Amino acid sequence: MLSIKKINWLFVFVLLAGTPVLAQQQHTINLDSVLQRISDNNPMLQQYRYRAKAMDAYAEGAKSWMAPMVGGGMFMAPYPGAEIMDERDKGAWMISAEQDIPNPVKQRAKEKYMQSKAGIEQAARDVTFNELRAQAKTAYYNWVVLEKQLAVLKDNERIMEYMLKLARIRYPYNQGKLGGVYKAEARLHEVQNMQVMTATQIEQQNVQLNILMNLPKNQRYKIDTTVAAPAPAVLAVDTTFLSSARSDIRQLDRTIQSMQLNVEMEKKERLPDFILRFDHMYPRDNMMPQQFTAMGMISIPIAPWSSKMYKANTKAMNLEIQAMQREREAMLNEAQGMARNMALELNTMREQVENYNGRIIPALKKNYDVTLQAYEQNSEELPLVIDAWEALNMAQMESLKLLQSLYQMTVSYEKEIEK
Repeated sequence: MLSIKKINWLFVFVLLAGTPVLAQQQHTINLDSVLQRISDNNPMLQQYRYRAKAMDAYAEGAKSWMAPMVGGGMFMAPYPGAEIMDERDKGAWMISAEQDIPNPVKQRAKEKYMQSKAGIEQAARDVTFNELRAQAKTAYYNWVVLEKQLAVLKDNERIMEYMLKLARIRYPYNQGKLGGVYKAEARLHEVQNMQVMTATQIEQQNVQLNILMNLPKNQRYKIDTTVAAPAPAVLAVDTTFLSSARSDIRQLDRTIQSMQLNVEMEKKERLPDFILRFDHMYPRDNMMPQQFTAMGMISIPIAPWSSKMYKANTKAMNLEIQAMQREREAMLNEAQGMARNMALELNTMREQVENYNGRIIPALKKNYDVTLQAYEQNSEELPLVIDAWEALNMAQMESLKLLQSLYQMTVSYEKEIEK
């Protein structure tokens, strides 16, 4: 009795220990969760967060002053060996302190410029996330289609096993041909071979999503295969919507804004800077009084030989801004045209998928059912049943292939309009 109780407790322990593994295997993750995990955990996106923080740190130091300068030495001392006529000619010991005082207007302009560069890094992150989001959607939708394809293949395997079973039963009674048996057996092995290939492709999509989410490459889970078919796309997308939606346009806008702030910072170079200096002398002759020098200096950047530099820089930056504005117009024009072409193709593919699912496949399914029923009643040959099944199977696979193309076009369209 004691050993039986121990065995029962051991069984319960093993069952409880295996429960988390089963729960992990049964875990289902939807597309929104995948995208959120990519946004939070992908290393390519995290780098932009640190770069933006670095720019903010640079901006904090924009109002700092240069370090003060201190020194000491001899003041108006004669060279060694020189004849000294009076004790006053021995000179003095001198200590000096100097401080550059930057113009606060220049500092504020520099601070704004550095802060604007943090916004550029944030926009660059959005551009990269748009790329990664498209990759994740492609892998997820491919997985959805592959699951549907695997379900069709399993159903086909059941059908071929049934037909092969009937053919083997009828052949000894001269109700079927041996060639039909071999043909059904070959089709069964082909279906099984395609299942192996499809399962491998599913695992590849799993690994791709794990890479994007920064998860262990061998982590397994299920996905939500009840993804709705893409809705009809809008043909007319105006540039106002694209300007606010597209991350690369926002990045260009922030770059232009940063360049404008850089122009303002360069213009501030015409303002003066200041220097304060203080010198104190200890005469070597005790009869001489201690002396000091206090000076305030100001730069004159409006001098013709010095103003040429910041004037040229300002002109060059304004020309670069104009070039980026033209680039922005070209990008919007191209994006608007591509979005319309993709919408046209997307709607066409969607209609084709609906025709396959609503008309072509049901008709071929009826043809297969009728042929199979006739074969079961000994009024048709097995090759005709296999031909009807192959026509149905080809239509199902073509429908799934077209569905995959529809999803891929949807991803490209959503990537173009940043949806």
